[in-house]
Amino acid sequence: MMRYLMLGALIGVLLAVPQTLDLTASAVDGLASQPLLVAFALGAVASPHLPLPRRWAR
Repeated sequence: MMRYLMLGALIGVLLAVPQTLDLTASAVDGLASQPLLVAFALGAVASPHLPLPRRWAR
């Protein structure tokens, strides 16, 4: 629910102030050019969904 509100606020700002589209595009481009940051973000998003390893049975 909260992400939809944030997405709506971002779209509203992008529509209200046209210059922010260029600024947002350059910020996303700058962040995407950092492979370490992209790998960390993908790992942070994926980690809650990965199964935890079980202990060995004795």
